[in-house]
Amino acid sequence: MRKIIKIPLYLFSGLAGLILLCIAIFFLYYKIISFRNMALLGPVAPLITENGFTYRDLNKNGRLDPYEDSRQPIDTRIENLLSLMTLEEKAGMMFIAMIGMNADGSLMERPLLSEPLSFILKTNSEMVAKLKMNHFNTVQDIPADKMAKWNNHIQRLAERTRLGIPVTLASDPRHAARDNPGANVSTTSFSKWPTPLGLAATRDTLLVREFADIARQEYLSVGIRLALHPMADLATEPRWGRINGTFGEDAELSAMMTKAYILGFQGDRLGPRSVACMTKHFSGGGPQKDGEDPHFPYGKEQVYPGNNFDYHLIPFESAFAANTAQIMPYYGIPVGQTGENVAFGFNKDIITGLLREKYGFDGVVCTDWNIISDTKLGPGRSWGVESLTVPEKVKKVLDAGCDQFGGESSPQWIVELVKNGQIKENRIDKSVRRLLRDKFRLGLFDNPYVDVRDASRIAGKLEFVRKGKEAQSKSMVLLKNDDHILPLKPGVKIYTRNIDNEIAADYGIVVNDPREAEFIIVRLNTPFDPRNEYFLERFFHQGRLYFTEQEKQPILQLAETKPTIVGITLERPAIIPEISKSCAGLLADFGSSDDVFLDVVFGKSEPQGKLPFELPSSPEAVEKQLEDVPYDSENPLFSFGFGLRYE
Repeated sequence: MRKIIKIPLYLFSGLAGLILLCIAIFFLYYKIISFRNMALLGPVAPLITENGFTYRDLNKNGRLDPYEDSRQPIDTRIENLLSLMTLEEKAGMMFIAMIGMNADGSLMERPLLSEPLSFILKTNSEMVAKLKMNHFNTVQDIPADKMAKWNNHIQRLAERTRLGIPVTLASDPRHAARDNPGANVSTTSFSKWPTPLGLAATRDTLLVREFADIARQEYLSVGIRLALHPMADLATEPRWGRINGTFGEDAELSAMMTKAYILGFQGDRLGPRSVACMTKHFSGGGPQKDGEDPHFPYGKEQVYPGNNFDYHLIPFESAFAANTAQIMPYYGIPVGQTGENVAFGFNKDIITGLLREKYGFDGVVCTDWNIISDTKLGPGRSWGVESLTVPEKVKKVLDAGCDQFGGESSPQWIVELVKNGQIKENRIDKSVRRLLRDKFRLGLFDNPYVDVRDASRIAGKLEFVRKGKEAQSKSMVLLKNDDHILPLKPGVKIYTRNIDNEIAADYGIVVNDPREAEFIIVRLNTPFDPRNEYFLERFFHQGRLYFTEQEKQPILQLAETKPTIVGITLERPAIIPEISKSCAGLLADFGSSDDVFLDVVFGKSEPQGKLPFELPSSPEAVEKQLEDVPYDSENPLFSFGFGLRYE
């Protein structure tokens, strides 16, 4: 009997020992890799004072080089540094990829179970020390002081490279009030604002500039110096899954908003207190065939059945007027618009002919993420050039006129092309000059560090939070108000759905049975088709705009019970004719918290917004629309610009 008991004990002990051995090997492996990467680095840059002038000796040679001298013209500093850089260092600068950070603000040097993304990303030291990269985008939400701490750690790591070239840290939007991973990076520490659609609904360029200025301050406090936004695309195809990040379907409205947005982030000129903007997606990513997104193979085509290509350029012309620092082309193929049907990032007619030559843009052009290589998140988006080899794709991007590869971390591609004589090094120098120019203009060479204490004081400051909520309120659109039912009087009996009842209790008496209520208040989200063929699809709200019968009936039944107020968060133009007909009051928002929504319902504030796009009346009407033409839906339920006020 004892032998029988001992057998499983031996097996369990052996298994436990094996697991512990594997864990030990795992930790040892990453420890060795990190040690090897760190061994490639030198000391930190000393501060040296000569004749009353203090500088950072970035290349640690004990003397003041022109690129280290903040008194020198930027062009002089660029040319000096460029002359010192190796081909490998130049190539590393031409890539920007996602980077991870530990929750405590330390460097991410091994995968962590608490951060699944860490199993996909390269370690911090590998990218900085080994690959010689110094542009990264962050997608994590950690407390502001910890993010600031990490910024200082990664900048210190970069300072230890041969030339001490600082890191440029980038981010997608972080200020949306409601979480949507496909459109923004949820950031608990920052103030919360409506989406760009909501900003457009206000029609208030001063408000947009104020938002961007506040976002700039919060970005700066944690070390983010490059905004991978705004989106100047137009929402002319209502099914497109990225409408949430646009300013709507009207080119003139989008142009005004885009300009104010960029000026708020960058200021009148790019400087040490600026956050540079990478405006996207040139030359307009909105007219997607059938509304399908080109992150995925089925959405690779952009079409122009209304011959309206130039209409989509109008917001970008405004971005150029605001001196946007950088531009990102999209993934899609502008079918029939250029000499060859290849995606924007590979398209010389678009990047060189239109952007560089016609518009005279000499800033950085960075491709959208992963247009070359396959990743664990999905296939490479080399639309129109799928048959080319990787070196051929890279060369085509460079020949098109792009400067940087988004989402990629393979500088060896460029090194090999130059060494094989397929790309001249002076072509690489042209792109590196542009990238260095922005680093110098942002003041990163003079001081890339942030005050960790300031991060906690600035990010999420009460004044910023208050203004964000005011903007949420102002952006809300009143679509229907039968018999002036709104605003409701405080203290009435209410039944709520999809609203936090603890918050609702501050406005009325919350009941559990709709039949006992005086009014019913329901919040809805825009419908979409969940898709799971590709990993990223789960973060994109695509497909149908109408509610299914199963989704719709509970709402209609409630509306038959008592007067019902419906609020719908519009990520795209929802099709809601039956819901609109059945409810007594209808409000549209573009990302607002429950308390802001209820403030409007109960009259503490008033809805002032106007629709940034029209709401179609049926799926059939949507299917008849031309992808590149604005407000062309047949008999829309609500027209572009519609919006009521309380009387």
